[in-house]
Parts: sequence; C-alpha cells; structure tokens
Amino acid sequence: MDESAADQNLSVPFIKMQGIGNDFVVVDASRCNIPDLPSFARYVCDRKFGVGSDGLLVVEPSEIADARMRMFNPDGTEDFCGNGLRCVVRYVAQEWLLSNLSIIYVEIETTAGLKSCTYYAGEPSSVRIELGNPSFAPEDVPISVDSLPIRGIELNLDDDVLTVIPLSTGSTHTVIFCDQLPNDDVFFLLSPQIENHPLFPDRTSIMWTTVVDESNIELRIWERGAGETLGCGTGASAAAVASIRCGFTRSEVNVKSKGGTLQVEWSEGSPVVLTGPAEYVYTGVVCLG
Repeated sequence: MDESAADQNLSVPFIKMQGIGNDFVVVDASRCNIPDLPSFARYVCDRKFGVGSDGLLVVEPSEIADARMRMFNPDGTEDFCGNGLRCVVRYVAQEWLLSNLSIIYVEIETTAGLKSCTYYAGEPSSVRIELGNPSFAPEDVPISVDSLPIRGIELNLDDDVLTVIPLSTGSTHTVIFCDQLPNDDVFFLLSPQIENHPLFPDRTSIMWTTVVDESNIELRIWERGAGETLGCGTGASAAAVASIRCGFTRSEVNVKSKGGTLQVEWSEGSPVVLTGPAEYVYTGVVCLG
C-alpha cells in the first residue's frame, strides 16, 4: 500500500461476495474511509498478498438513489461491472434497506448511470438488473474506427487477423464468435494482444463466444485489468446482444461461462436485462499499516 494509506493504521471491514465465480471484496464506505481507493484495490485484490478478488466494490451513500457503487479492477482502474452490481444490490437490500420482503426494488447510482434493479430473496436468491441500452457507436465503445458493421470488423494482430464485434454495455467489450472456445495457448496469446490493441484507447475485455443453439451461448472470458475470470455480467450481456443482433439467437439467451449461467434479455431499442445469482462468501477485516 502507499504511505498515505499505511499511515492511517486502518482496519477495513469487508464482505467477500461472488456472482457465478466473479468474486469481489465489498467495502461499505459509510463504515470506513479509505484515502486511496485505486491503491487499496491493487492491494486487496492481489491473490498472493491481499484478500484476492476480481475487483473491489465500494458502496457509498447517494443523493439520487438507494446507494452508489464504485468498482475497481485489480490493477486499480475504475470500471463498471454487471456481476458486481448484482452483489451490491443484494448487499444494499439486506444491509441498508433492511427489508424482509421477498421482492425488493433497488436503485443504484453507477459510473454507467442510474440502474433499476430487483432482488428476489429466497433459496436460491437472484438479482435482476437493467444495464441500459448497448451501444455500437465507436465513440461509446470506445474504438478508433469510423463505424462498426453488424458482423464486426477485422482486427490485425501480430500473426493473426480476427473478426471482432466491439460494443459497450456500460463497459468496453469485444465479442469474438468461434466454432469452439480457444485452448489455453490461443487464449493466453491473443487475449492480451486484443485487450491492449491500439484501436482501443481504454483497452477492452474479450468475450470468446460459441453459439450452442438459438437460446444458449458459451463464453471464455478475458477482462481488461484482471485477465481470465470465471464470469462477467456486462460481458455476458455484450455476447448475448451481439448474438441476437447477428441473428444467431433469440432475444432471451442463457450465457454459460466457467462460473455458471446468466440469463440475458434484449431486443433492438430496449435496455439489456441481466438476471443471475449474487452470493455472500465470508466476512473479514483488512488491516493496513
């Protein structure tokens, strides 16, 4: 940690949560003030020297919603995350709203705008979130091209040319349709090249995608700032939107990744709706200084 954080001798309570294997350290800002969130994210997400997670979620008070969510990647960059949003929704419903209803409506302020969400209590519980309308506009992705055709563009790598579909579902994603998901050699060679390709000024996450049938797709996921992850909510949504837009699937798609399955609903001109689990794993305290 940097000296400013270490000098505080802080004890930071947290909750470890996960959504289809996408795991997060969740910190309630009303209980502890962390002076340098990017630095704290790099420390706490480290799986060797910290708690270990795919990201840091910070829950803050909001003047326009039930709560505000901030999400930081393991490299300290701030981002937006669908699986993280579902975890925050469950946390706010149970810890802040203190409702014993079986269906709880929650609004969360995020870097990608205000999100309307629903927490369904019970066993198993689930969270339904509206992510907003996806965008294929180059300036929204962002990507340094003039336009993005429906079936994608050719991306030149060191020794390969791939057809890719870039889009934004609140975070930058690149969908690659393939007959079968890549093996480790291909995945770990090409994914970092795509993430850091000069066409993507803010880098990009990569959703390697196989269409199983008109209602099901499967993913292997590389997230910017994190590497391979078991799940990605905005990424699953991006892959589903691309498959629907290309005519490969219907408007309701089951998206399976290594961590589990999410349900995505989308039709042209409508917001993306994502439904899936958000689970508590354990509670703990991080001691700084």
